Amino acid sequence: MSEPNEEQKRPAQDAAPPAASVPEVWRATAKEKEAAHAGASSRRTFLFKLALGLNGLVGLVFAVPILGFLLGPVLKKKGSYNSWVKLGTVGAFPPGETRLAEYINPVTSPSDGETAKTACWVRHADDGSFQVFAINCAHLGCPVRWFAQSQLFLCPCHGGAYYADGSRASGPPLRGLFEYEHRVDGDTLMIFAGQLPTLATEACRGKSPLVQVDPATVAQTKPSGPSAESDTRRSSWPA
Repeated sequence: MSEPNEEQKRPAQDAAPPAASVPEVWRATAKEKEAAHAGASSRRTFLFKLALGLNGLVGLVFAVPILGFLLGPVLKKKGSYNSWVKLGTVGAFPPGETRLAEYINPVTSPSDGETAKTACWVRHADDGSFQVFAINCAHLGCPVRWFAQSQLFLCPCHGGAYYADGSRASGPPLRGLFEYEHRVDGDTLMIFAGQLPTLATEACRGKSPLVQVDPATVAQTKPSGPSAESDTRRSSWPA
C-alpha cells in the first residue's frame, strides 16, 4: 500500500468543527444573529403591509369621487327630473306685474348650498294668466333683467331684448325666452322643474321647438335692391 501524501495527511480547512468543540461564545453569537435576522424580517413584513394599507386608502380616496361622477346619473332619482315644484302663492304675484322668484332645484344634494336655488321671472298678466320665464338669455345664457319702465327684458351681456310676453324684441337672440310649464293648484303656483327649459328638453318631451323655414318661401318674400336692404335694417330695430 502507498503511504498517504502530505495533502491527505493535512485536515481539510473548510470542514466544520465538531459541535462539542464549538465555544459557547460562538453559539451565543449565532443565536443573536438569527434573532436579529428574524426581527429585521418581521419589521420588513410590517412596513410592507403598512405601505399596502396606505396605498389602498389613498386609492380609495381618489376612487370615490370618480365612481360618484360615473354612477351619479344612474343613482339619482328619476323622479327629480320630472317633478312639480312650488313657486309661491298666487297672491305673491300681483296681476299686471312681473316679479323675480326662486325655487330649490330638485336635482341637488345638501352640499350644493345656495347654488341649489334657481331664479326665474313670473309674469301675471291682466287677464289672470301666468307665464314663467327662465332667467337665462336665449343667446348665451346670461341672466336677463326686467325693466318695468320700458316693459322689456334686457340682457346685460350682448344687448338682447325681449318683450313682456317673452318674445324676442331685438339683439343677437334668435328666439324668445324659454318658458317653464306651470299650473295653479288651489292658491299655489307650481312649475315643472328639474330640467331647465331648453330646446333639448322641449324636443325630448315631444314638442317642436324649432320652426321649419322653407328656403323657397324666404327667397320669394325677401326684398331685393339697396333701398329694400336699408328698409330691412331700419325695421329690425324698434322705433
